[in-house]
Amino acid sequence: MNDHLYILWTTNDINTAHLMVFMYAINSKLRGWWSEVTVIIWGASAKLAAEDQSIQDRMELARQSGVKISACIACATQFGVVEQLKALNLEVIPWGKPLTELLKNKATILTI
Repeated sequence: MNDHLYILWTTNDINTAHLMVFMYAINSKLRGWWSEVTVIIWGASAKLAAEDQSIQDRMELARQSGVKISACIACATQFGVVEQLKALNLEVIPWGKPLTELLKNKATILTI
């Protein structure tokens, strides 16, 4: 059984980030719904993550709960926030190929 959830977070909507992405990610770890949870910051979410303190606080809570958070470097570059995301101790890597492999291998991916 695949017990790793990937949340592909693409929206810059702050309410969706708080009330879906991080609420579900954190509860998934704390309640044992998934053994592993990875949030992938992609697209407009990169700018929101880099600039909004409430989102940064939620990301830290998620990490403390055992959620892995990683950002797409291509997206972060487009929004000019690579250094800000790295300063938050986030992994910032090329995600195109890894995401393609996850899709081809039918990983569990929730896209928001």
